[in-house]
Amino acid sequence: MDNATVEANWTDGVRAISPILLGITPFGLIFGVAAANADLPLLAAWASSFIILAGASQIAIIDVLDGGGAPVVAILTAIVINARMLMYSADMGRYTAAEPLGTRLFAAYLLTDQAYLVSTQRFPEPESARGFVPFYLGAGVTLWTTWQLSTTTGILLGAAIPTSWSLEFAIPLTFMALLVLAIKDRSGLLAAVVGGTVAVLATALPYHLGLLVGAACGIAAGMVSERWFR
Repeated sequence: MDNATVEANWTDGVRAISPILLGITPFGLIFGVAAANADLPLLAAWASSFIILAGASQIAIIDVLDGGGAPVVAILTAIVINARMLMYSADMGRYTAAEPLGTRLFAAYLLTDQAYLVSTQRFPEPESARGFVPFYLGAGVTLWTTWQLSTTTGILLGAAIPTSWSLEFAIPLTFMALLVLAIKDRSGLLAAVVGGTVAVLATALPYHLGLLVGAACGIAAGMVSERWFR
């Protein structure tokens, strides 16, 4: 067996995702509380955790609908925010191309920033990956379970969670932790700086398009940097 071969199983995926759950739990509670306090059907808000499985998009949908926005605007906002999943899924296709359709569909359903990052960090190249799918599914199912429990808890407790807890800090910290893990070289650092800067400058764009513009600029900067420093 090649020395570069990387092996893992589903328990390794559980262990890899576990530290990140410290930020996922309060994130889920925030959504649950927001859903409980919004002027929306509670069952629909609760079901979004099973259907959408994307915290930032779920909160955006609640904000748009609770503010009187049209459902189509809420859907478009969620699509824009989740557009980055297209990039993740395209990359993951290299690892799952030989898997049965059912496995690929289940992997797509579980796709999140966190599960994608810990899995691709563990397996940098699909050619040397052994056990990518079990590792990814272990991470994904663990995160899914944590998200469902935390959002349901937030919905059930609602206003009983005091604002003094300031759980909102978990949202930026969760993504900052992922950003630090994702930066592995000079090109990655440049992509992060450019993408983050552009996203902040473009916050005034409607439907959270600033996130998509920032992501595109970050990717372009990273690709150019890789050619320069190759």
